[in-house]
Amino acid sequence: MRKRNESVTVEHERAAAAAAAVPGPLDKGCSLRRSLRLPSSAAAEGMKRPLGRRYGLWFRLRKIILWLLGVYIAIPFLVKLCPAIQAKLVFLNFVRVPYFIDLKRPQDQGLNHTCNYYLQPEEDVTIGVWHTVPAALWKNARGKDQPWFEEALGSSHPVILYLHGNAGTRGGDHRVELYKVLSSLGYHVVTFDYRGWGDSIGSPSERGMTYDALHVFDWIKARSGDNPVYIWGHSLGTGVATNLVRRLCERETPPDALILESPFTNIREEARSHPFSVASTQYFPGFDWFFLDPITTSGIKFANDENVKYISCSLLILHAEDDPVVPFHLGKKLYNIAATSRSFRDYKVQFVPFHTDLGYRHKYIYRSPELPRILREFLGKSEHEHHH
Repeated sequence: MRKRNESVTVEHERAAAAAAAVPGPLDKGCSLRRSLRLPSSAAAEGMKRPLGRRYGLWFRLRKIILWLLGVYIAIPFLVKLCPAIQAKLVFLNFVRVPYFIDLKRPQDQGLNHTCNYYLQPEEDVTIGVWHTVPAALWKNARGKDQPWFEEALGSSHPVILYLHGNAGTRGGDHRVELYKVLSSLGYHVVTFDYRGWGDSIGSPSERGMTYDALHVFDWIKARSGDNPVYIWGHSLGTGVATNLVRRLCERETPPDALILESPFTNIREEARSHPFSVASTQYFPGFDWFFLDPITTSGIKFANDENVKYISCSLLILHAEDDPVVPFHLGKKLYNIAATSRSFRDYKVQFVPFHTDLGYRHKYIYRSPELPRILREFLGKSEHEHHH
């Protein structure tokens, strides 16, 4: 009986399985019930996916925010502990633009009447120099070597020693265009890369930059005879220029005039007024202590406002009202300091603004059609003062 019951049970289970495999009327109801259940589970999974995505997005966003906050906190301390970082940000000598140019070949930049020199202000320091002769000597300059160019400095043409700003090299586009303008006006233009810039060898510092400028000035004077020599500084180069001219005046060998293009009062005030710094000074507590004090610690001052009190030669300041790098008000402030200084009482001090509509910004004043007249009138008077 037990075996029979077991066999009946097995057959019953097989029949039930077969019945389940073959769809019947009841199966439709079951399928309907299953189909009603499936959407609810799919909806639950669909809800989980957006929630998962949202959670993953928030997690990544939180990681980014925490990372930025860490950088925001770490950088000031890094700058404070390593003032050399701030010095590099002031000089930007590691930014060499335009790239891939051969500074030994100024003719590649359209300066066919320019010679490349190398001078040695100090042991282990070599600086690259370009000398562009006046356009009137262009034909004679073709194919000539360094001795001819050095001798040409003694011709009856004034000389401008140009001191460029931070970043780039003596082959920068706007600098090259200015050399061409000055050459067309009848000036020799001598310019160079400070130690650590371009192909010049050495480590940059304010003292070193000033000494390089002094060496080049003395090199020019030894060859230019009685021809007037003017100093032209642009941007950071105005700090080098006033350092140089103050030193020249102290040793009683002043230049015939000083031209400052887009100048500031001192590097600390310029750094504080820079567009990158304006927002930081408002929202970053301790900005001066973290960022500006390390500049002073590095020995970088470029104190134009102090230097002009000890300069005794004619001074011309050129500044564009829309200058985004060195704010116009700093150039105007420097002029006001110089104009009231006793050291300039026997010399002409002139400030020439360029309206915002002209679009000259920080480095395009050379485009001004008024520049030749401005220089002719100012330097003509300076030469008269020099000879009388």
